[in-house]
Amino acid sequence: MEKTIKGISRIIGIFIILIILFVGFSYINHKIKLAKDEKLFVPYGELIELDGNRIHLYREGKGDISLVFMAGGGTSSPVLDFKSLYSLLSDKYRIVVVEKLGYGFSDVADVDRDIESILSDTREVISKAGIEGPFVLLPHSMSGLEALYWAQEYPEEVRAIIGLDMAVPEAYDEFELNMPLVKISALAARLGITRWIPGVAESDAIKYGTLTKEEKDLYRAIFYRRTATKTMIREVEEVKANAKLVKEGELPDIPTLMFSSNGQATGWDRESWIKFQEDYVKMAKDAQLIKLDCSHYIHDIEYKSISGQVDTFIRSLNK
Repeated sequence: MEKTIKGISRIIGIFIILIILFVGFSYINHKIKLAKDEKLFVPYGELIELDGNRIHLYREGKGDISLVFMAGGGTSSPVLDFKSLYSLLSDKYRIVVVEKLGYGFSDVADVDRDIESILSDTREVISKAGIEGPFVLLPHSMSGLEALYWAQEYPEEVRAIIGLDMAVPEAYDEFELNMPLVKISALAARLGITRWIPGVAESDAIKYGTLTKEEKDLYRAIFYRRTATKTMIREVEEVKANAKLVKEGELPDIPTLMFSSNGQATGWDRESWIKFQEDYVKMAKDAQLIKLDCSHYIHDIEYKSISGQVDTFIRSLNK
C-alpha cells in the first residue's frame, strides 16, 4: 500500500513538473513571438492622450455624416474587425473607429469601466480629434449599451443608431457572469497558452472578411496582445450595472435600424437573442429590425448586404 501511494505521488510530481515546464516554455515562446511581431504593431490612425493613457482613433472617408463604429466586448482589433464593412461606405461617409482602452492599438489600463467613463473617453477623444457631430452610431454587441446611453444623455449628438447585432439592456437581466473562466482566459493569454489552441486567433474578420494577408497577420499579432486584457475584464465586471443604468433611462427617440444575427456565438440561444431585439423594436418609437441568418459578427460576414441597407437607411434620414 505504501509503495502504491509513493508511486502515485511520484506520478503526480512528474505531472506537475511537466506542467511547470510547459507553462515556462509557453511563456518564453510567447515573449519571443511578441518581440518578433513588434514591427507589425504600428497604429493605423492617431494616438490621442487622455488622462495619461493613449487611445487609438482611426478615420477615413469623405462626406458630411460621420459614422462611429463601436466594437463589442473583447474584440481585439476593432479597426480591422469593421474594415470589410466601412471600406464599402467610406466613399460617401466619414468613418470613425475609436478603440477603447484595452483594445487594438490603445493602451491597456486599470481604469473604471462604468458606462459613464467609457462614454466619456469616446466623446472626449472624438472631440480632441476635431470631429463634429451629430453622429450615426454603429455599435456591435455589448457596445449597444454605450450607444443607447449616448443617445439618452446627449441626444443632440446622435443622429441615428444602426445596431450591428447590438445588445440591449434586457439581455443582461438574467446574465450570469463566469468571472473565474474570464480570468483563466486572461491568464492563458498572458502565458501564451492561447498560441497552442488551433484556430483561436482566426477571427471572423480573417475567415470571412476582405482583409489582405498583411492585415490578417496584423490582426493575429494584435490578438495575442489584446485578449482578455485587464481593461476588458473590468468592462465585463461592470456590464450588468451598466445595463441596469441604461434600462432605467428613457428609450432614445431617434431613428434606429437593428441587424440581428441568428444568435450563434452570442452566449444566448437563437430565440432569446432575437426576442431581446424584437422587444426593443416594439417599444422604440422609430426602429426597425432586419434579421440575418449568420453568427454574431455579422459585419464580417454579411458586409455587402449590410452596407447597402445602411446607405439606404442614412439617405432616408434626410427625407
